[in-house]
Amino acid sequence: MNVIPMWYFPDTKRLDAEKLLQAEGNKHGSFLIRECESQPGELSMSVLDEGKVKHYKIKRSDNGHYFVSKRRTFITLKELVEYYSTTEDGLCVRLTQPCRKATAPQTHGLSYNTADQWEIPRSSICLLRKLGSGQFGEVYEGLWNSTTAVAVKTLRQGSMNSQDFLREAQIMKKLRHPKLIQLYAVCTVGEPIYIITELMTHGSLLEYLQKDRGEFVGMPDQVEMGAQVAAGMAYLEIQNYIHRDLAARNVLVGDNNTCKVADFGLARVFNSEGDGVYDYEDNEDERVYEMRQGTKLPIKWTAPEGLHDNKFTIKSDVWSFGILLYEIMTFGQTPYPTLTNFQVMQRLRTNYRMPCPANCPKRIYDIMMECWKDSPPDRPTFETLQWKLEEFYDVDISEYDDTNSY
Repeated sequence: MNVIPMWYFPDTKRLDAEKLLQAEGNKHGSFLIRECESQPGELSMSVLDEGKVKHYKIKRSDNGHYFVSKRRTFITLKELVEYYSTTEDGLCVRLTQPCRKATAPQTHGLSYNTADQWEIPRSSICLLRKLGSGQFGEVYEGLWNSTTAVAVKTLRQGSMNSQDFLREAQIMKKLRHPKLIQLYAVCTVGEPIYIITELMTHGSLLEYLQKDRGEFVGMPDQVEMGAQVAAGMAYLEIQNYIHRDLAARNVLVGDNNTCKVADFGLARVFNSEGDGVYDYEDNEDERVYEMRQGTKLPIKWTAPEGLHDNKFTIKSDVWSFGILLYEIMTFGQTPYPTLTNFQVMQRLRTNYRMPCPANCPKRIYDIMMECWKDSPPDRPTFETLQWKLEEFYDVDISEYDDTNSY
């Protein structure tokens, strides 16, 4: 009977590989080999390097041998692993030990009780400092039970219906993904109402980019930020949700440039009845929402079918993602910088698209243009956008063999 090697994680996705390798117990040089998501039949090797995970493509030669670099091939994966366990030879680090298997499922919420019982006492939350404010309330950094740092979203009395405010929490209860902001608890007894979520130390992606302006955030970081947002949106796509307000201002940043999609106040699930904000469009495409008159739109982030026909689908979110990529590549520049909202609406009718930003790789601009295709069905899925961005900087050592050999 064949024994599966400890380093072989065949059905592990790239994002899960990173979580596993960055978990406690793994050290510099820990690694795993997995099947490539975007290219069935291909393999990838993920390696932990000073807290960050690097990914390498493992290819096969015409005679079936495995290789990371064309200079050296191996009959089996075991031989490849044994070789790179003795020398780096082009890798970021020498392989040291197989990735540890996950031993327990991840828990959610602030405590055992809040996993199923979301209401917590208001007295358990201490507000520390205001992080921002909006039309309906403020957001604070807080402390739960004097131990856990949290973000607290409050509802300003009289600003909106409390049930509308709590609808965001109801949606967040159903959505669990590492690239979506996690709901911890709510306080609905008394005023003001609190929605309590995980705290992201660096605030909104928009402010983070505008403050940095390339000082510490480089192109690989920008591409990775886009990939993280795409991963979160790919999960929403699978769960049949549309976000409806995807923009850099609604993505939050934590340590190590970790990005998570937030602000689900306008999010809606497909295939459900209207809830007072949208009218359900009962036609041949049951995954379309029609917006009622009077609802404000973020014009420069909204797809043409939303602006002109009040129709919204997951493909409208894909359009908005293209705009978000523009924000990332320009370090928070406002889209269509020379045009007013009215001019944008008019120009989009003539198929106008923003030009490629300065210093933006053509491959990234090509992705933006795919997101901005006029016909929604022609736009890519978030799953496709995720792997295109995730693999943008995957290391393919063999590409450099010809230039490095003498």
